[in-house]
Amino acid sequence: MKKIRWGILSTAGIAQKELIPAFQRSKNAEVIAIASGSSFKKAQEIAKEFQIDKVYGSYKKLLGDPEIDAVYIPLPNHLHKKWVIEAAGAKKHILCEKPAALNTAEVMEMMVACDKNNVLFMEAFMYFFHPQHNRVKEIIESGEIGEVRNMRASFSFYLNEEDWKHNIRMSAQKGGGSLYDIGCYAIHSLRNILCVEPETVHSHAVINKDYNVDTEMISYLTFPNNVRATFDVSFNVTKRSEYEVIGTDGRIIVPRAYRPDWNGGDGLVRVEKEGVIRTEMINADQYCNQVSHISKAIREGKSNVNLDFSNTIHNMKVIDACHASIASKKQVTIS
Repeated sequence: MKKIRWGILSTAGIAQKELIPAFQRSKNAEVIAIASGSSFKKAQEIAKEFQIDKVYGSYKKLLGDPEIDAVYIPLPNHLHKKWVIEAAGAKKHILCEKPAALNTAEVMEMMVACDKNNVLFMEAFMYFFHPQHNRVKEIIESGEIGEVRNMRASFSFYLNEEDWKHNIRMSAQKGGGSLYDIGCYAIHSLRNILCVEPETVHSHAVINKDYNVDTEMISYLTFPNNVRATFDVSFNVTKRSEYEVIGTDGRIIVPRAYRPDWNGGDGLVRVEKEGVIRTEMINADQYCNQVSHISKAIREGKSNVNLDFSNTIHNMKVIDACHASIASKKQVTIS
């Protein structure tokens, strides 16, 4: 099997902790190059640790390497648009960290560049590639919990105030804040599980005045067919990574929705009906599955992937509406 040859733009922590190891576990992908825009020495150290053959001192030099088929972009949010467009221009396929950009207009520019250069693009929502979510959909479709009326999602972790000054999540200029960082997951899971796009959103946020970013927020969304949903995200409370789907006859609870890797890849699906609880455990390697999915699409010459630009645009429109609602303190219709 021909392996897709990947380059990594940046020495970001997510690349070191999660993605490069995932590439190494994948059977159809390999990392052959890494670049740093600020520390060639750090890139050399990472390359040595992970046995990556090539090291570049600039992103453009890596993009100019004809042996590289695709790039993974874990750069700060505000740099996604620039380097997706640059990568597309270099004819490299792209896996870009979430959120794909800062707003829908940026995503549209990125899509034009990728379409023009005939390259695949996928937003890196790794949680989506854990099979526990398809199992949830199967249970809903079976009718076991009746008609779905409500869904809630929560994602949080405690970010120590002592670390705020040095944490990119607290930089407004770089696309920081809880909505961009973890709210995008919650929104995506609501859309994914309910299989329909929301119509309106009303969001409330706690804005840190010193950093001008939201450190926590809660949103109420309306969907077609009288379905309602809420999501809350926060940097100010303990770890939570969960969603719940509530029907007329029962409910489904997924307590490890976004980060089952915190528990060795073990996802949990709990179905509660008439006081009886059934638990199903499903193990998977969501990061590896994500890498393998896009690499397979590239190798087979497919024109799209599971999480294509249409999906990214829909998710970003909800994020835009959340920001608009926070600013206006009103309910916003999602265009």
